[in-house]
Amino acid sequence: MAKNRKVMITCAVTGAIHTPSMSPHLPVTPEQIIDAAVGAAEAGAALVHVHARNPKTGQPDQSPEAFEPFLKVIKQRCDAVINITTGGAPTMGVEERLGPCAHFKPEVASLNMGSMNFGLYPMLGRFKTFEHEWERPYLEGSKDRIFKNTFQDIENILTTCAENGTRFEIECYDIGHLYTLAHFADRGLVKPPFFVQSVFGILGGIGPHPEDVAHMKRTADRLFGDDYQWSVLGAGRHQLAIAAMAVSMGGNLRVGLEDSLWLGPGQLAKSNADQVRAARQIVEGLGLEVATPADARATLQLKGADKVAF
Repeated sequence: MAKNRKVMITCAVTGAIHTPSMSPHLPVTPEQIIDAAVGAAEAGAALVHVHARNPKTGQPDQSPEAFEPFLKVIKQRCDAVINITTGGAPTMGVEERLGPCAHFKPEVASLNMGSMNFGLYPMLGRFKTFEHEWERPYLEGSKDRIFKNTFQDIENILTTCAENGTRFEIECYDIGHLYTLAHFADRGLVKPPFFVQSVFGILGGIGPHPEDVAHMKRTADRLFGDDYQWSVLGAGRHQLAIAAMAVSMGGNLRVGLEDSLWLGPGQLAKSNADQVRAARQIVEGLGLEVATPADARATLQLKGADKVAF
């Protein structure tokens, strides 16, 4: 990581954690997702991470048909690396989650490195009224729901996407996920440079304490040495604080309304671009340079936007 002094900013523009009633600024329709991704890229994001939603209800939708209306337009309007989720939503099975990446063959796909409890239900203490019938049960159900990514599931995703030259944003929610990545690397199913996205502050995963951040980096350094690029995302109010920690430690960062609806205490972010600009201030305030999409493609050894299927 010491060789990389340009900091890659990823922006996750909508995700499947937050529901539409939580913020009027959460992108839902294809047009909103396009504007969010392009705005994030113009603000300095080298990579944009995308999910799809039902345009009427905002419910997560992992059908390739739901991604079709916006992928090509984002690619036409900006040069950012488009990263398609294989995480989908915790309510989905692996074949459903894998569908868009298998179909569209992106440069980068996200990959959660293990099964885990994924607790969204504490948000019911902050949000009381919901516009759509699916929202409250979706959050309540997370108390008794496991996000399933077994060794077989991960192997399935790795081998399917590897055939298409897709590389991975490898999402590690706990220390054990780093060891799972090492296991698949030892088997030759995933090749360096690894793009490790450490996730802090999701109930069920590692916490957001500075010692947690340091422990994650120390472990990744020991396991992967110079063969990886480290990035972080902090959930909710921890987003920018953890980003600042990671950048000062030699890492990259991820922001976006998938991970946090906020720009500051009690202040909803009005756009993904607002969060990217805040992240950029951190990077440049530390005397570092923000990576361009071309920088990110070179650093992560990506196949290029001309080799995707959209």
